[in-house]
Amino acid sequence: MIIEKVNEPIKLKDDLLKFVFGVYQSTNGAYPALEWAEKKPEPNDFEGFKKIYEPFLEFRLTKEFDELYVAKDNNNIIGTVALVYNLKGKEVWWVPEELREKNIGLIEFFMVDEKYRGKRIGSKLLTFAIKRLKELGKEIYIVTFPHLPAYQYYLKKGFQKVMDYKEFVILKFKNS
Repeated sequence: MIIEKVNEPIKLKDDLLKFVFGVYQSTNGAYPALEWAEKKPEPNDFEGFKKIYEPFLEFRLTKEFDELYVAKDNNNIIGTVALVYNLKGKEVWWVPEELREKNIGLIEFFMVDEKYRGKRIGSKLLTFAIKRLKELGKEIYIVTFPHLPAYQYYLKKGFQKVMDYKEFVILKFKNS
């Protein structure tokens, strides 16, 4: 497995859409949450998922993510993580106003292909993201949903809850 920076994220949009749909299927539609959708597509409905998620993914790839990394195995995407740290002027409505004013870095778009879970791919991606944000001198945060298994995972990995915000929970890495 290698972790590589994606220099032109939009060029990977189609591959990322398929990858994220695989995560959506493997979580039976739990993640991504698609909380803005009036009606979530069934976990086996790629076209329905694409219709809802593709514009959001395009927004994230072109306007939100400051850095995107993919984990690959045999040239296939098996994991992703994005960093968001230039918050000024960005539409990050899921980040509380008081945090937007701080020197923070967000870990976003953190996913691992179900077939690779339990093989430390997620741990390597998360450690990589934390190290990179520390290099940038950022306080490290994650915005997630309290009902997802990822929430407990982050707590085990050194994050602590700092607040509830809208339907999200805000976590901060203890050593940042």
